[in-house]
Amino acid sequence: MANMAQAIRLALHYGEKNLGVTDIFGEDVGAPLGGVFTCTQGLKTTWNTPLDERGIVGHAIGLALAGQKPVAEIQFCDYIFNTIDLLKLAGNSCWSSNGQYPLDMVLMTPHGAGIHGSIYHSHSFDAWATRLPGWKIVIPSNPLDAYGLMLAALEDPNPVMYLAPKALLRSKGKEKIPGEPDEAELKKAIDAPIGDRQNWEPQWPAIQRHLQPLGKAKQVRQGNSATIVTYGRHVQMSQQVADELSSKGMGEVRVIDLCTLYPYDWEAISKAVLETGKILFVNEDTEITNFGEHLLRRVIDEHYYQLKARPRVLAAQHVPGVGLAPTLEEATVPQKKDIEKAITEILQERT
Repeated sequence: MANMAQAIRLALHYGEKNLGVTDIFGEDVGAPLGGVFTCTQGLKTTWNTPLDERGIVGHAIGLALAGQKPVAEIQFCDYIFNTIDLLKLAGNSCWSSNGQYPLDMVLMTPHGAGIHGSIYHSHSFDAWATRLPGWKIVIPSNPLDAYGLMLAALEDPNPVMYLAPKALLRSKGKEKIPGEPDEAELKKAIDAPIGDRQNWEPQWPAIQRHLQPLGKAKQVRQGNSATIVTYGRHVQMSQQVADELSSKGMGEVRVIDLCTLYPYDWEAISKAVLETGKILFVNEDTEITNFGEHLLRRVIDEHYYQLKARPRVLAAQHVPGVGLAPTLEEATVPQKKDIEKAITEILQERT
């Protein structure tokens, strides 16, 4: 099975070949490295930029305004914060031009903790991203969705921000991308060799179009006792917790993977509240002005009288950064044990 980095690379190749992608660029995105996580290795339209995040975003906006289809990368989302004003401009371009300039561009960036990257390589950006009107925001939890969300982003005429969970970029999926060969063949075909790559060229498999539609969540586990709504790397953790609680006879917990943070799938969340009455929102951004707080507020506004327990948000601690030591990171960002504790409290709460 392809890992997430390979899936993103395959999707970008499909975009170059079939969807009119004109430029894929960022720091170390081109040869010889192909991205710090190898997500752009071997692609035809890649090129390297200076270490200038504002220049990268500004260049993407300019290319999109000129009718091109760029894919720009910020090497780590930790370094995207100095581009906020440009992101705001990109988001309002369609609105302020009365639909004349929707900006057909994708901005991708590795997101979140889980790689022990310490203070400068462990930030999350999902809450900030959802505060940028005009952007569509996606975050995959597995390689197949990473492929499908990237193709959906490339086909959408609006600016789309693609948050790739750092901790999952080497994780393998359980479902094959349509047209994907076996694991060894795929690695030989599209992974550059270690050492001299001067004459290396990838042998791209005949992959096919597969979309994970923007704005549609996925119910990855059934259940009627309570619901966990999450995304990114916490989807797998939540599934594991739900399976273990089920084996202990503590109830069946539904798990929803949002996939798209904006526009989010309110229909899926609303249905889950009506059918289970108990809900937990989980993510790894800091707990103050967290995206999960908005979802919780809407649940209370629209389904207060259908709730069977107090809804909760489980998020990262509101601290300036994530520590390098594993114990510090695990104490800062929600772990499997934290999800288990929170959902168990909800399951046991009496109405």
